[in-house]
This record gives sequence, C-alpha cells and structure tokens, in this order.
Amino acid sequence: MTVKVEVGEGGIPHNQIMLYSLVASVILLYLTYLNVLTGTQLFSFFGGLAAVAALVWGTDTIKHLCSYGLGTGVPSAGMIALGSGVIAMVIATAVPFASIAAPIVTIIVAAIIGAMAGFVANHVVRMNIPIMIMALTELAVVGALVVLGFTAMVGGTFVFGDLAVGTTVFLGFAVESYAWSLIGGGIIAVVFMLGGIAIQHSFNACLGPGEQQDRTLMLAAECGFLSMIPLAVISFAFIAVIPATISLLIAIIGWAYTYTQYIEKARRDAYAWLDAKPIVEPEGGA
Repeated sequence: MTVKVEVGEGGIPHNQIMLYSLVASVILLYLTYLNVLTGTQLFSFFGGLAAVAALVWGTDTIKHLCSYGLGTGVPSAGMIALGSGVIAMVIATAVPFASIAAPIVTIIVAAIIGAMAGFVANHVVRMNIPIMIMALTELAVVGALVVLGFTAMVGGTFVFGDLAVGTTVFLGFAVESYAWSLIGGGIIAVVFMLGGIAIQHSFNACLGPGEQQDRTLMLAAECGFLSMIPLAVISFAFIAVIPATISLLIAIIGWAYTYTQYIEKARRDAYAWLDAKPIVEPEGGA
C-alpha cells in the first residue's frame, strides 16, 4: 500500500524536463570530445555543464518519486542513481569500440541497471510504487550522465584508457602509472559523493507545502555548479592550467548566478524574511 503525498503543482511537465535535460547533457558531453579532435583540453568545461543539466532532470524525478510518501528515501534514491551511474560509466567507457559512443552506451547500460533495480524494489522488496521502475531507470541514467560529465571535465576526456592510466615523472622519464589516473587515484569516488549530494539535496531542502518547481530546480542547478567548483580545482592535477581555469571560472560564475536566483525565489516564497543576527557569545567565559 502506498500513500501519494502531493507536492507543488504546475510548472514545466516532467517529461519535457527529461527530454530537454537528456538532449542537453548528451550534446554537452559530445562537445567535450572536441578535446580529442583538436588535441586540446579547452572544451573540458562542457562536461561539468552536462552534469548540471542532468542534475536538474534528476531533481525533478526525485520530486515525483517522493510524492508517494518517500521523503526519507531521497538519500537512497541519490545513492542508487550515482551507484548505478558509476557502474554504467565504467562499463561503457571500457568497451574498446565505444570511445566516441560512450555517452550513448552509458545511457543504455544505466537504463538497464536502473530498470533492474526498480523491478527488484517493486516486486522483490514489495514497495509497490507505480512509478518506481521508471523513476529508478531515469535516476540511473541521470547518475551516469553526472558521473561521465564531471569525469570528462576533470580528466578532459571520457576515453577509459586516458582515465585509468596517468603519467608521472621518475628520474626524468615519463612513466605511466595507474595510481596517478583519475580512476586509480580515487577521484571517481569524489565525483560520486559530490554528484550524490547534489542530486538529493535540492528537493530535500525545498520539500514542503510551499515547494515551487522553479525554486527547486534552480537549487538543483546551484548544487551542480557548487559541486563543479571543487572538481574544477581537482582538474588542475590532470589537465592543463588554462582549461582547468576556464572550468573553475565557469563554475564560480554559474554558482554565483544560480545562488542569487535561488535566494530571490526563496524570498518570494517565504512568509517572512528576517535578517537574524548571529548569537553573541558571552565574554570572559571559562
């Protein structure tokens, strides 16, 4: 038995958000492939933008899934999304013939994993939520796009060989090293956590009778750009200074804009806005 809890009505239909975000993410991911075609790393920032676009879709999916009384299930949905995404991304990028087709293969693999997770949730765990299979399929694809996008931004590519093997200098010689790579160095775990926090925070923060779609989705974009900032800093270890700097500047500008817009929408929707002062600590305490 499930109880449907209504959330904010109106706004852009979910299927429309899904279509726009999916198309935008795929296009932006393929723009990062210009690095390979041009022999530069200047287009890495498109990967971060692809992740942000996917996070907007994922937030709206979580909103619809949790309208069935799953308020405490938001973190679980986020972890399933990114966990499925990491598996799908590694499988897709590791396929030898799929380097340029990695985004498409990633989406297909993620959809299969998500559908299996949804089937288990509904028919084995017996959650019996009408949209569970579709929602977890969408979230797995979102997680895969987020992981692939942030990974492409940090490493400058979504080719598995370049992500799994790095280069270090030993006694004046360039030596290939797994430990110096994005995957071998554990940066994929950072991508997982930052993506997971971003996808699950927005609806959790805006949840309630006053939830408004535009405010929730703006916070999703803000969380995406906020996650993009530390990953842009990390990218200095893997790509050239100028491309990493471009990614960092775009992340900061995007975060500043979306944060300002979110605060404006929060002021609009709030019953009252009090500029509270910090609590004054007593002086001379032990």
